Amino acid sequence: MSRARQPPLVTGISPNEGISWTKVTIRGENLGTGPTDLIGLTICGHNCLLTAEWMSASKIVCRVGQAKNDKGDIIVTTKSGGKGTSTVSFKLLKPEKIGILDQSAVWVDEMNYYDMRTDRNKGIPPLSLRPANPLGIEIDKGRFPQKDLEALFPGMSADFTSENFSAAWYLIENHSTTSFDQLKMAVVNLKKQANKKNEGSLAYVKGGLSTFFEAQDALSAIHQKLEADGTEKVEGSMTQKLENVLNRASNTADTLFQEVLGRKDKADSTRNALNVLQRFKFLFNLPLNIERNIQKGDYDVVINDYEKAKSLFGKTEVQVFKKYYAEVETRIEALRELLLDKLLETPSTLHDQKRYIRYLSDLHAPGDPAWQCIGAQHQWILQLMHNCKESYVKEQKGNSLLHSPMLDLDSDVRPSPIGHLSQTASLKRGSSFQSGRDDAWRYKAPQQVVFVEKLTKLVVSQLPNFWKLWISYVNGSLFSETAEKSGQMERSKKNARQRQNDFKKMIQEVMHSLVKLIRGALLPYSLREGESRQYGGWEMKSELPGQWLTHVIQTVRLSSESLTALEIPNDMLQIIQDLILDLRVRCIMVTLQHTAEDIKRLAEKEDWVVDNEGLTSLPSQFEQCVIHSLQSLKTVLDCKPGEASVFQQQKTQEDVCQLSIGIMQVFIDCLEQLSTKPDGDIDTAHLSVDVSSPDLFGSIHEDASLSSEQRLLIALSNCRYLERHTFLNIAEHFEKHGFQGVEKITQVSMESLKELDQRLFEMYIEFKADPIVGSLEPGIYAGYFDWKDCLAPAGVRNYLKEALVNIIAVHAEVFTISKDLVPRVISRVVEAVSEELSRLMQCVSSFSRNGALQARLEICALRDTVAIYLTPESNSSFKQALEALPQLSSGTDKKLLEELLNKFKSSMHLQLTCFQASSSAMMKT
Repeated sequence: MSRARQPPLVTGISPNEGISWTKVTIRGENLGTGPTDLIGLTICGHNCLLTAEWMSASKIVCRVGQAKNDKGDIIVTTKSGGKGTSTVSFKLLKPEKIGILDQSAVWVDEMNYYDMRTDRNKGIPPLSLRPANPLGIEIDKGRFPQKDLEALFPGMSADFTSENFSAAWYLIENHSTTSFDQLKMAVVNLKKQANKKNEGSLAYVKGGLSTFFEAQDALSAIHQKLEADGTEKVEGSMTQKLENVLNRASNTADTLFQEVLGRKDKADSTRNALNVLQRFKFLFNLPLNIERNIQKGDYDVVINDYEKAKSLFGKTEVQVFKKYYAEVETRIEALRELLLDKLLETPSTLHDQKRYIRYLSDLHAPGDPAWQCIGAQHQWILQLMHNCKESYVKEQKGNSLLHSPMLDLDSDVRPSPIGHLSQTASLKRGSSFQSGRDDAWRYKAPQQVVFVEKLTKLVVSQLPNFWKLWISYVNGSLFSETAEKSGQMERSKKNARQRQNDFKKMIQEVMHSLVKLIRGALLPYSLREGESRQYGGWEMKSELPGQWLTHVIQTVRLSSESLTALEIPNDMLQIIQDLILDLRVRCIMVTLQHTAEDIKRLAEKEDWVVDNEGLTSLPSQFEQCVIHSLQSLKTVLDCKPGEASVFQQQKTQEDVCQLSIGIMQVFIDCLEQLSTKPDGDIDTAHLSVDVSSPDLFGSIHEDASLSSEQRLLIALSNCRYLERHTFLNIAEHFEKHGFQGVEKITQVSMESLKELDQRLFEMYIEFKADPIVGSLEPGIYAGYFDWKDCLAPAGVRNYLKEALVNIIAVHAEVFTISKDLVPRVISRVVEAVSEELSRLMQCVSSFSRNGALQARLEICALRDTVAIYLTPESNSSFKQALEALPQLSSGTDKKLLEELLNKFKSSMHLQLTCFQASSSAMMKT
């Protein structure tokens, strides 16, 4: 489509002022592409298009019309640019009346003089106009301004030929200084001119009176003479004599010319016979002419000759004429059979069909050739459709024997959803019926897809002519004027009205065959038992991927739009809309199923490279896989005019919801499989280190392998990200694409994810907390330590330091993977340690003074160290442990306890840095 041109712009006009009908030259930009592009031209509000002459895109010549405005713009309007603008204006001047003897710088065009009194045009040249000086005295132009005179005599004119003539204005303008005597002379001159005009007609009549009287006398004399001659009588004797003379003359003439007259009669008879032979030469030569014209294909000539012969000799009683006319009828009957055979031949164009029907109509062929043609076309279309199916089924079976890898739908090279998206987009761009397919595309596409495109092209190319033939049959446009005059057109219209139901059944049969053939190729389960053999027969190794179903849907949609454009009733095309709906639903189901299969294989692509947030690429790959899958369904989910929503049925909503939940569950199972797989089952060949992350410890990838605890932490980090971001994003995309039951999908997926997260978390805590908890009791009673008999405390014992170091190691491991997991893990480890410590304290039967002080020192040291990771459960455990100890009785013990705590914190300051308050920001989870 060409780009619209800029609006016209007038930048100059020459001259820029003048009276009406002044010829001007307009210059500017974009003034049109040709004379036909110029559709409007106004100057000072007056339409000047009739006088406009387009010269070029920058020049137009025209004449200024009788505008009302004194000054205005020049507006040019074109088809290509629309209404334009103007940067200049034109000033319209009042015209000055130029007399016969007045000097003028311009040529005065001749014009018709309009007489206001008689209301008639008088075609006289300017030299015969009324004199410029009607008063007959010298004119003395005054110096009164024109504007003042116009204001003094509004609506009047000094032009004595004008209907609004003002004598006072004329005298002021032309005789303001004339003396009174001269004005008297002017009155006398006016009276003389008036008397001459009145006497002119009377003098003409007087001068011709003698002629009138002479003509009258001559006419009277002729009339009297005719009356006198009419009264005389002719005598009978004169009449008898005249008759005798004439008889004798006739007898003499007969005797003299009898032989001559006989020869003349014989010649006339011969001439008449030859004329008759020549006259009916048309009939005698007609059979041969019919044969020749049929061979040349000039059927119109044959029909015209036949109509002529039928009108002349159809009812003749002459035997010779009957014989030749019977031969003509024989030739015409053979022509009828020939034309009917040509009419029923397939394939044939609509033009040829109409032509043959008109010929048969003009030849008065028996039956209804038009309806026979419609029936033949209907059967031919059905046969074409079934032949198309059979050919592709055979081709598919032949290709399956060759094991072509390009057509093997079970191979592992099925494109990913991302590949589906790009290929679908390319198919959309080239899915028009007018755009061809190259051989490579057809070779790669499954046979069912190529078959559907071929089948729809066949129907869309044949059905329009079939429908137009029926419309022509209904409105009678198939027949010529001869048929219309003979009443055959009315009979045909009556037959068409009676056969409307039969034709409707034909269209419905074509539509049902189209839909069932497509269902047999793509949705065989939707056919009845008896229809599978007729419409099916395809080898269904596996179901078509979503990308091909999307392409098929687009193809069927285009077919439906083309058929709708023919104005076929919607009830006949409803079956196609039902097919499109089933294909859309199936495409969604298949796409979601294949998406679940692709997501299941994501476990093979896990590289265990952790970014700054403790995530691998797995959640992102999962999200992109689902989003691309939904995007590939956009055209399927969108409803075209006349289509219903794919989610209108409750069963479809439930099935799609379950498949969507299944996709989420598959990925959750994938995470669990990766995190709980034994160390020996992990493929480390593709592991790599993300050197761009400054927070990673190189020790994680020293041996290019991850421990089971590290994999659990990575899985927990991924679960946390999925819960807070990925699943919510996917839910938004589900809602964006119109999915139903998104809340249920999100709720079930979140619950399953949280269950996995809790299981993995418990496994990790079990791996890390149990060894620390198990080392407390042996460490406390190492060296036969007894709470009843122990030395005064000198500091925190090694078992507690060892437990803290182990907690620090857990902290370091978790911090390496994900900072956000540290509070959750360490808090749970602290809960386990505090609970075990409380149990051990409550199991002691009694404490000595030194034992109670030692126990309180170690409990307080542990509690103060992990203070930022304390939870209500751990606080309760520490409280129970302290309550099991005797209370400090003296200030000396309290002071000693405080000194030992400070000594412990100072000596292990470096190790306890990870438990400092600066890390409290990480407590927000």
